[in-house]
Amino acid sequence: MTASSTTATPADNPPATVAVVSLGCARNDVDSEELAARLERGGFRLVDEPADADAVLVNTCGFVEAAKKDSVDTLLAAAELPVTAAEVPRKVVAVGCLAERYGDELAAALPEADAVLGFDAYPDIAAKLRSVLAGARPAPHVPRDRRALLPLAPVDRAADIGAVVPGHAPADGAPDLPIGVAPASGPRVMRRRLGSGPMSPVKLASGCDRRCSFCAIPAFRGAFVSRRPAEVLTDVRWLAGQGVREVFLVSENTTSYGKDLGDLRLLEQLLPELAAVDGIDRVRVSYLQPAETRLGLLDVMSATPGVAAYFDLSFQHASALVLRRMRRFGDAERFLGLLHEVRSRAPMAGVRSNVIVGFPGETERDLEVLVDFLAAARLDATGVFGYSDEDGTEAERLDGHLDAAEVRARVEHVTALVDELVAQRAEERIGEDVAVLVESVEDGVIEGRAAHQGPEVDGSTVLEAGPGAGPATGDLVAAVVVGSQGADLVARVDGAATDAP
Repeated sequence: MTASSTTATPADNPPATVAVVSLGCARNDVDSEELAARLERGGFRLVDEPADADAVLVNTCGFVEAAKKDSVDTLLAAAELPVTAAEVPRKVVAVGCLAERYGDELAAALPEADAVLGFDAYPDIAAKLRSVLAGARPAPHVPRDRRALLPLAPVDRAADIGAVVPGHAPADGAPDLPIGVAPASGPRVMRRRLGSGPMSPVKLASGCDRRCSFCAIPAFRGAFVSRRPAEVLTDVRWLAGQGVREVFLVSENTTSYGKDLGDLRLLEQLLPELAAVDGIDRVRVSYLQPAETRLGLLDVMSATPGVAAYFDLSFQHASALVLRRMRRFGDAERFLGLLHEVRSRAPMAGVRSNVIVGFPGETERDLEVLVDFLAAARLDATGVFGYSDEDGTEAERLDGHLDAAEVRARVEHVTALVDELVAQRAEERIGEDVAVLVESVEDGVIEGRAAHQGPEVDGSTVLEAGPGAGPATGDLVAAVVVGSQGADLVARVDGAATDAP
């Protein structure tokens, strides 16, 4: 055989490597794991560190100004890494919300990125990345209003998904089965875990049909689309097999789940099924719209074993006047009534929320209403955001914009109050029995989260264990709270490490 006819072996042509960097929210994390699976099945080898990769795929966030800056900085940092081991420039590709929202504008402003790809490129992401590695520079994504890609009526969407919806890729060969019926053989989920912790987000739905005046998300994420219950169950079963013990159900609006599938109470049916999956100790629900939160849903979330008594309620403000300008519903009295309904069912439930301070037209009286509400609400965690204009939103055109310095001053005032209130609420939990999911054991420090503590944003719990072998990562540990600092707790292990309620 001549040299010219020698066939290359796999060792001669090792697979190209790619690092997936995920920014922003837990919904983006799910999308990143779908992208990782598509790349791996397309012949790429996933690596953890961008410096070790032939290509870096940055799943960007485009929600608020700080997140946009972080996305751009991450892309630039990847482009500035030294050349690859093969002495060729590393390729940098932008995907995700910033790429979808700004597309060709981002590409023109950031020539360091070798490609800017929108959501429509996700099904063919491996082929797209191979072309970039071969030297091609694909035409950048041109943004459009993704709400127009699906039928206006939610019930028409289930039969006509005429758009790519990130994080909704069905499992290979997964039959459309009713709730509670498992497939005869395990279908392969279009997902590749990028972490190894005992908690994982699971996407319930994508998009939003609400028209909050300050929010641009529906325009680039599209109209509301639920994942079918069988797909969610398949995802959760697969994650349990990967060592996940807590699943975090995420969407832009969880209380709308099922409306496009013909049953607005589908979540109430699905939660017990998810909690019964073998290996799953805790199911956590995120992002409930107060105006859509049903008493029946509160009943199921409060009484179903394995479902965390955790209520992520998106209040945004408490003044009725400000909320109407936001195109939202409710007021301080209604919100306090909803909290009463929650706590009458689960007295020690965890409740978190976000508020926007300095919205156009917000008066000092409106701010007082918000402050009084927060003092009465006794929330476990509250995110405080200063208002800033988002491109293309109705609020951008409203009158009554406050000076930036005034917005900052109001944010500082409310943040200081929230820090004090959250610390008080944590202190109230001293003496409480909690079940803590251990997430890390490092240098003798055992740290995890109780049921009222959501991932990353709601504080954590450090466990004090007695002598001998202590809890391991992934254990659900019974403990009693003995101290607090801010939103964080200290708890003493009380009983077995794996049979906590």
